[in-house]
Amino acid sequence: MAEPTPHGRDTYDLDEVTPLTPALPGLVSVARTRDQLLDAVAADLIVHAKNCVRTFGDVHIALSGGSTPLPLYERLMYDPNLRSFPWTRTHLWIVDERCVPFDDSRSNFGHIKDIVVDHSGIPTEQVHPMMATHPDADALYENELREHLGWREKGQDRLDWVVLGMGDDGHTASLFPHHEALDETVRLVRKCTGPFVTPPDRVTMTYPLINSARFIAIMVTGAAKAPTIARIARGNPDPHELPITAIRPLAGELKWYLDADAAVSPITL
Repeated sequence: MAEPTPHGRDTYDLDEVTPLTPALPGLVSVARTRDQLLDAVAADLIVHAKNCVRTFGDVHIALSGGSTPLPLYERLMYDPNLRSFPWTRTHLWIVDERCVPFDDSRSNFGHIKDIVVDHSGIPTEQVHPMMATHPDADALYENELREHLGWREKGQDRLDWVVLGMGDDGHTASLFPHHEALDETVRLVRKCTGPFVTPPDRVTMTYPLINSARFIAIMVTGAAKAPTIARIARGNPDPHELPITAIRPLAGELKWYLDADAAVSPITL
């Protein structure tokens, strides 16, 4: 509730202020808190997953690692409102992976396995980790994707839901600014090595695969991401500078999920 100040003006609790919605490509959902953001993503995901199971008999989701998406996966495990998620009909894919063993703390799949795979009841044969330490990891994963998605009819042989995060530098998955993988138009999975990649080396899904998905959810939280969101909202940034801006579904839906801190445009920009 607003309280009068000594100068006769009102002050407001920040929780009462409706965050502004940046002009980003696709749909944009801005939550006051990270908990509310997680609620919004989880609610959309479970509806979408059930619809895919009704339509196709299964659902293919691709999950990213990182500090922003991991709390979503925890929410899927402990929230009683999400217990009806169709895990037994779910195929779980990994958006990108560091070239480290799964028991390394930097492994995306290692965290996802601990949170989701070990507790959801998803059948083992429907879990698809990236074997990133294998010399042919990119080709092996691409072949696995084509094999499993190929069971669907033409046009429906694509991922149903992709969860992405965004780095302060605008990278997403392991698609880093100025890396040659940004120009990939054919391969579905690529190795990412070299000076533009934050070590260690990576294996990542590419734009052709991600942009073919039925639904892409981009989760962005924290004030550190606000300058990048502001640059995107100003329009027409170069994807080589901000790789996230090349996420444009070909025949699907793109939705940004921001918390209030990430949505606030810095005055100095």
